[in-house]
Amino acid sequence: MGRWRYERGLEDIGNGCFAYLQPAGTWGLSNAGLVTSDGEALLVDTLFDLKRTREMLDAMRAATPAAARIGTVVNTHANGDHCYGNALVEGATIIATRAGAAEMDEVPAPMLAMLMRQARSGAAGALGEYLVHCFGAFDFDGIAPTPPTRVFDGELTVAVGGKEVRLIEVGPSHTKGDLLVHIPADRVIYTGDVLFIDVTPIMWAGPVGNWLKACDILLAADADVIVPGHGSITDRAGVRAVRDYLVYIRDEARRRYDAGMPPVDAARDIALNDYASWGDAERIVVNVHTLYREFSGGQLALPGPIELFGLMAELARRPR
Repeated sequence: MGRWRYERGLEDIGNGCFAYLQPAGTWGLSNAGLVTSDGEALLVDTLFDLKRTREMLDAMRAATPAAARIGTVVNTHANGDHCYGNALVEGATIIATRAGAAEMDEVPAPMLAMLMRQARSGAAGALGEYLVHCFGAFDFDGIAPTPPTRVFDGELTVAVGGKEVRLIEVGPSHTKGDLLVHIPADRVIYTGDVLFIDVTPIMWAGPVGNWLKACDILLAADADVIVPGHGSITDRAGVRAVRDYLVYIRDEARRRYDAGMPPVDAARDIALNDYASWGDAERIVVNVHTLYREFSGGQLALPGPIELFGLMAELARRPR
């Protein structure tokens, strides 16, 4: 959307709502949001490390007095780039879906800190180089796991001053517990990683049908401003682009699954066409494996995260 800048920092999107943006939206460079009303504030997601989260909170406090004390944090899902900074919002109620909260235990920050030390040592070879490419800009040391203090299933409405904020569970899709944050009065939605704009989506969980339903919810919503988890502020056109990508990859993967092609070969074989310019195109490896698992009714196991990152590292080095 030409209406909004896509520069690092805080963007005032009107009526007491803000977006914190981190171009170019690649690995770990996530967006966050702030909703304010009558001196109260709700934060949509924290960032991947403490330094970046502090910088974001400082920018928010400089922009509006309401951010001096944030009463509520909403984690849109369990990936660390949306929740590792939780400890810096002292005293806040931290809300997530029940499934999202449970998933936060799977990759705590100390585990990622240890993995990155190994990657930087050079012992992990090409995989280590790729991990440094993805996560080398972040410092995971000293991050205390700070889980949600309130969980929900389905939908939850909370008040921020005089504003109603609707939390809508749409996972499992990108992860096991994704949610949307809708502020009806302001016609604003924060999507978490249901949306990646000009960056390749990654389907850790699926099923793809749930993700498509989440896109349909966004398309049907009365919203003018849509803040994605990664990439620039968008509108319904951005939602349609993500939806079209998911349909295209699903259909192309299905044809290759039915033909008996292994998932790694299918990921290499699928032409990206209009999506080739999107960042992190190698994520198609994860998407195809997740789709194959779905097509098989769960009979095909999804490789572990380290193996998947290794496959992405390999594909990233290969010309397409």
